[in-house]
Amino acid sequence: MKRPSWSELLAVKTVAEQRSFRRAADVLGLKRSTLSHTIKGLENTLGVRLFHRTTRSVALTETGERLMQRLAPLLMQMDELLNEVTTSDHQPYGTLRISASDAAISLLLEKIVPAFIQRYPAIELDFVAQGQLVDIVDEGFDAGIRLFEDVPKDMVAIPLSGPLRFVTVASPGYLASRPEVQHPQDLMQHICLRQRLPSGKRYHWEYEQQGQRLALDVPGCLTLDSSALMAEAAAAGLGVAYVPERYVQQALAAQRLVRLLEAWTIASQGLALYFSHHRHMPVALRLFVDAIKAAPPA
Repeated sequence: MKRPSWSELLAVKTVAEQRSFRRAADVLGLKRSTLSHTIKGLENTLGVRLFHRTTRSVALTETGERLMQRLAPLLMQMDELLNEVTTSDHQPYGTLRISASDAAISLLLEKIVPAFIQRYPAIELDFVAQGQLVDIVDEGFDAGIRLFEDVPKDMVAIPLSGPLRFVTVASPGYLASRPEVQHPQDLMQHICLRQRLPSGKRYHWEYEQQGQRLALDVPGCLTLDSSALMAEAAAAGLGVAYVPERYVQQALAAQRLVRLLEAWTIASQGLALYFSHHRHMPVALRLFVDAIKAAPPA
């Protein structure tokens, strides 16, 4: 029997990871028809079917699953060997695709990326700003960045930031003609900038003080799905916003926004980079994780 080539085995792994011939072809830089022909040729050579194909999905057969369980570790070892051989004279290479919120990407650009690209100029970073939570495996990402609370339980999570505090803010102009806000319930008499969650539900503003917790469905005539836009709208005097502190630090320092309800605070565990432990870990991702662990706390 003809021995499969490296490119054929890599094609199988990529299609299995992406669960899509179109996305796998994009990752490999091939035409979809070429990739499909490669997989079909390998199946004919092996005399087995590796994938179930429908118009909407691609999934490994039982035989394909057994092959990938043995193949993935071997390909990972080969990648590591090639990088060890080449890094004596050349830089590590590859592409790292990460799905994250705009705030998380901003944090990466500030704290991690400058030193990383200086050290590893041959690694291409591909960040996609997404407000909604996505299945990083299905969507073809190597990793994602979200709040710790939102990381799926079957993923490996690496801390990226410390606790993330949520704050209530409004512009001085808006507050000049409005009732004073001393308690979260006072917000029910204000125009609030409401937030739509990725699930489609409206977010209830959460507060805590000395063990007392509140979750308010605040009133308002403007609903947004971006904390960055909520911060901008608040600075423009359109109402009260409730956002992670990072989004409004500059506006608070410039006194374009005023902090409200400082005694009523709640904090998330912070941001985490996460990835599947079931998949081969690319060298680019391993190096990026190392860079995050070595960086000063954000």
